[in-house]
Amino acid sequence: MDMDHEYMTAADLSEHWGGKVKATTLAQWRSRKTGPAYVKFGGRVLYRLTDVRTFEMANRHLLP
Repeated sequence: MDMDHEYMTAADLSEHWGGKVKATTLAQWRSRKTGPAYVKFGGRVLYRLTDVRTFEMANRHLLP
């Protein structure tokens, strides 16, 4: 599957991050317009894997 077309739900994303960020936190981030970019299809919130990776790279912290 092409990476640009791979989508995950909030529950999938929570699992992807090892359960460290809950689906409820993702909902709060969406309402605050923070967090990874998302799309809505028929009321269903989905995250593109490429957007998740972009968010991860933008929020990484390098050790000195």
